[in-house]
Amino acid sequence: MRRPRPWWTPDQQPSKARRGSPDARTNSPAMVDHLVNTEINSQRIAAVESCFGASGQPLALPGRVLLGEGVLTKECRKKAKPRIFFLFNDILVYGSIVLNKRKYRSQHIIPLEEVTLEPLPETVQAKNRWMIKTAKKSFVVSAASTTERQEWISHIEECVRRQLLATGRQPTTEHAAPWIPDKATDICMRCTHTRFSALTRRHHCRKCGFVVCAECSRERFLLPRLSPKPLRVCSLCYRELAAQKLKEEAEEQGRGSPGQLAQRAGALYGASSGDDDDSEEDKEGNGDGDWPSHVEFYASGVSWSAFHS
Repeated sequence: MRRPRPWWTPDQQPSKARRGSPDARTNSPAMVDHLVNTEINSQRIAAVESCFGASGQPLALPGRVLLGEGVLTKECRKKAKPRIFFLFNDILVYGSIVLNKRKYRSQHIIPLEEVTLEPLPETVQAKNRWMIKTAKKSFVVSAASTTERQEWISHIEECVRRQLLATGRQPTTEHAAPWIPDKATDICMRCTHTRFSALTRRHHCRKCGFVVCAECSRERFLLPRLSPKPLRVCSLCYRELAAQKLKEEAEEQGRGSPGQLAQRAGALYGASSGDDDDSEEDKEGNGDGDWPSHVEFYASGVSWSAFHS
């Protein structure tokens, strides 16, 4: 069954807002100001909070306006899963659907000043997709139609533009790599000879997002934007990150032999055979629809062989 169209807020009457596409007033500064202290806006935000229950964070803040909502397909590690998304004038909220319009869980809140959008090319199997990129997490979503895709992108980009203007911040230039879905490859994308199976687990490099085997991802490195503790990275990213770190330390200190610096870096960011949590995406709940294994992911005109060069 086809997903319902997202609703936006062209005026104060939700029945009109749900019936069609947003008009020219939907996301205007005047409309946001008009809705800020209204009862209908408070009711909408309270309804969203109620659907997330005690597991969600409070969403009602002075000046915050709920502009629209809808269901998008989020490309997760194991499957493409439906997720409910709520667009506010300052944040983007999404979560897993337990019972639509009644119960959601696994709430995620993304400040809009951290968001960059990247439209993705169409393929036969995957359409109406774009990437939501932030410094901490990047992922791909798709809409039910080209029109909905454009509505979402235009509304989010306008909110991001106004939020950057209001905060005086510059657009984020560094973004986390999206995780390549498990089904995209049956072999390690670094060594290219380890074949995954029920006994040979897939892992993800937190720096490049590639699907790699345990042997090719034994190292850990501190990525402050993502976590306060060292994270799993593939062997290639580890070498690049370690070399960059050594260069920065050498430039800052102007002393110490390369061997000493390497020993110190190894102690701080060294290899580890210990396992870590590679199933973060799976905690968001289950959904239907396996993602085809032969879809091109996240890059246009890049063959798989190029990943191994």
